Amino acid sequence: MRIQMEPPGDPGPIDNSVLYDQDNHVSSAVWDGQERGVLRCHEHTSLLDQWKLTPKQIELVVKAGFQYLRMIPAINFDSALIAALVERWRRETNTFHLPGGEMTITLGDVALLLGLAIDGEPVIGTTSSTPSSLCAKLLGRVPEDLSGGMVKLTWLKEFFSQCPKDAPIEEIECRTRAYLLYLVGSTIFSTTTGNKVPVMYLSLFEDFDKAGRFAWGAAALAFLYRALGNASLKTQSTISGSLTLLQCWSYYHLNVGRPRFNQEPNQGCFPLVLWWKGKQSGSRMRCNIVSYRKALDSLNPTDIEWLPYKDIDHTEIPEDIKNTLTLRASKTMLICFEKAERHLPDRCLRQFGMLQGIPKDVQRWERKSRAYDHGVDILGKMQSELDEWSMRRLHIVEGDDDVDEKEYMQWYQRITRKFVGRLTSVESEFKGKVEALNEIASMLDRFSEDGMDSQDRKLLDEVKDIVHNYLIDEVGESQKKIGTKSTKKRKRKDDLNCEDGQC
Repeated sequence: MRIQMEPPGDPGPIDNSVLYDQDNHVSSAVWDGQERGVLRCHEHTSLLDQWKLTPKQIELVVKAGFQYLRMIPAINFDSALIAALVERWRRETNTFHLPGGEMTITLGDVALLLGLAIDGEPVIGTTSSTPSSLCAKLLGRVPEDLSGGMVKLTWLKEFFSQCPKDAPIEEIECRTRAYLLYLVGSTIFSTTTGNKVPVMYLSLFEDFDKAGRFAWGAAALAFLYRALGNASLKTQSTISGSLTLLQCWSYYHLNVGRPRFNQEPNQGCFPLVLWWKGKQSGSRMRCNIVSYRKALDSLNPTDIEWLPYKDIDHTEIPEDIKNTLTLRASKTMLICFEKAERHLPDRCLRQFGMLQGIPKDVQRWERKSRAYDHGVDILGKMQSELDEWSMRRLHIVEGDDDVDEKEYMQWYQRITRKFVGRLTSVESEFKGKVEALNEIASMLDRFSEDGMDSQDRKLLDEVKDIVHNYLIDEVGESQKKIGTKSTKKRKRKDDLNCEDGQC
C-alpha cells in the first residue's frame, strides 16, 4: 500500500489501496484540465412503440419476464447529468463516490424501477451455435450482415415488427423472439456499436417459459456496472446499458438535475420509472456538465435520499417482485454472459436503513472479454462466478447498531476522490501563478544592490535565476495541458462530424 501526503487542494485519494486505478480514471484527466465533455449515450428506445404486438405476442412477452420493461417509454436523456455521474463511478468498488459516502444502483433499484426479476437462473448460455444458424432456427430468417455475431436493430424492426392477425403459431413465436431481442438490445443490453444487438441473447428466447426463469434484472445490472466502469476510464467517450435506470435512479436518490412537472407525476404505478413519465417544467433548465460536477462535488446530506421508496404504495408492487426484495442486500456476483460484476451492498448500508461502518476490502476479480462469437465454452470459464451467484441467499448483508459512522467518514475521506472539478480552471490557476511569479521577478529586479558585497550580489542573481527558470517551466507545463485540452476538443468535434457524415 502506498500512502501519499496530501498537498493543499489535492482531491485524493490519500490512501490508494481502494481506488488503485486512479491514474486511468476520467477524474484525473478533468483535474488536469482535459475535458472530454458529455458522453454519447446509446439506448435506442425511440422506435420501440412502432412494434405492433398481437394479444398472443404480449402473452409470450409476459411469459418471458418482460411484462413491465415493455411498458417503459423512451425518456429524454440528460447527457450532462449522466456524464457527471460517470465521473463519480468507480469500477474498483462498483459504487459512486460522493462527498457523504458511497452509493450504488442495487438489485432492489432494478426490481422496483424496471420491474425485472432479480432472482432466478443466471443470464448465460452456450455460444456453440453459429449466429446464422441461431437466426435461421429461431427467427426463420437470416440477415445478410452478421458481422461480429451481431444483428442490426433496424433489420429486426423491418422484417418482424408487424405480425399478421392470422399468422401461425410458429411465425408468432419467431416474431416475438425478434421483438424480445430488439427490446433487450435497445434497452438493458444496448451497446456502443450504435444499433446492433448480439445474436447470442436469441438462444435464451427459444423457450418462453424457460426465459421467464432468468434473473434478467441481475443481468441488466451487471451490464450497466460494466458500462459505467468502461465509461469512467478517461480514454472513453460513450456509454451504453440501461441509461433509463441510471438517470431515474439519480432522480430518486439525488437532488441534482431532478426535473419538476407541470402536472402531478404518475404516482401509484409500477414499475417506478413511470413516476417520472410526464411533461417536465421549464422552470429548471438543464445544466452543463461543469454545473452538475460542482453540484455533486458540494452535495449536502439533505440532497441525498437514502431511502426513496419508503413512502411508496407497496400494494402497487407485484407479489413476485416483492418476495425477492431480500436479495437487494445480497453480496454476490451479477452475471450477463461473460460480464460478471460484484454487487457490494456492504459499502452502501445506508441505502438499506443501516449504519455504515468501514467495509471489508473488495476482492478483485477478472473482467472477462466479450464472447459474442460461437464456439466459446463460456460456462466453463464462468464456473466460479456461477457458484457465487448460486450462494446469493447465504450472503445477505446485515447492519450493526454499534457502528461509529464518524470513524467510517474519517476512513472514507482518506480512500476516496473527494472532488472531481477544481474550484478554478487550469487556465485561471495558470494565470494566477504567472502573475505571482512575475510580481516576484519584478520585485527582485527593483531590489537595490547598493551596499551589497560580491557574495550578496551572487545570491541575488541565483534567486532571480531560480524564479526565471521556474516561470519558464510553469508556462511550458501549463500550456502543454491547455494544448492537450484544445486538441481533445477538436478531435471530439471531428468525431461528431464523422457521425453526422461530414467527414
